Amino acid sequence: MKRNSDLFEHFMQVKDQINPKLMWKAANAKEHESWRRKFGAKLKQLGGRLPAPVPLRVHWAEKTQTQAFTRHKIYVQSEEHYWIPAYYFVPNKVNPAGHGVPAIVCLHGHSGIYPYIREGSARERKKCREHELDYAPLFAEHGYVTIAPIQRGWNETAESVDSRENGCQRMVLSAFLSGKTPVGLRCWDASKLIDFLKSQEAVDASQIGVAGLSGGGMIALFWAALEPRVRLAMVAGYYCTFKDSIYSIYHCLCNCVPNMLDWGEMREIAALIAPRPLLVISGKQDAIFPIKATRRAYAELRDVYDLLDAPRNLESDFFDGPHKWSNRKTLPFLSKHFGKP
Repeated sequence: MKRNSDLFEHFMQVKDQINPKLMWKAANAKEHESWRRKFGAKLKQLGGRLPAPVPLRVHWAEKTQTQAFTRHKIYVQSEEHYWIPAYYFVPNKVNPAGHGVPAIVCLHGHSGIYPYIREGSARERKKCREHELDYAPLFAEHGYVTIAPIQRGWNETAESVDSRENGCQRMVLSAFLSGKTPVGLRCWDASKLIDFLKSQEAVDASQIGVAGLSGGGMIALFWAALEPRVRLAMVAGYYCTFKDSIYSIYHCLCNCVPNMLDWGEMREIAALIAPRPLLVISGKQDAIFPIKATRRAYAELRDVYDLLDAPRNLESDFFDGPHKWSNRKTLPFLSKHFGKP
């Protein structure tokens, strides 16, 4: 009798025995709506206990002017004892006819904020160029209002008691021990940013979207599923399957949503976004989100959009490249669904 003591092999065996209880199987719009209510409630529950609401309070800290936009460093209160640091980009030619323009919440991944706003060390700036991480300033240069928050656990929000920890470790441990999750808290913060954007004359409150890569793609997917005020989503370097990526390949602990696989896969989360516009961006050489599984999950999601008579709202950009952003389709996608500012 062979005795297996390899824990990884054990969990690979367990993976194939997991059958989520709320997999999407709708045959018509009525069945989809029934499923959506059940799975939406369960996903919200899996996100953990949320903070107590606080009134909208904003501290304007810094202002930087460029030829294309004004960038403000702001702090938006999210909890009684926590304020979200964020970079708010307003195009210089915004609102020429007295109307707000579409806004995009731009979420960074595990490189921290600086490569995403064209700042930081020489290494960070190089990564910005090579991985096209500067979508927040880029979209602002094309007339969209954008806001790029520092996600909890990174840059000035991080508190590391051990130099070996990454930016998320302390936040993950504290969240889990207090009945919360990193995903739930980061989605909560993103919703507070919508409250802020809706208060700004420069913004068309009916046209607010989200863009995110990697860890930012994770929050973009979950948040768009849970937040109906998000009218469009661009998810890069994340949409795949939990079984083929997060479960089977090493990832930061912040990707963990306890008991997630008991209820659904990434396709189910994305199905809550439907029929709203969704662009899935994935590199064919992405080593941590295998493209084969991404294609399969995308084909399964196509069934949802087809059922809801919204096939034109779902698009993909499967490009030749590694784990990075791609702008091959982003601006046409924004123009198609939000119009040109």
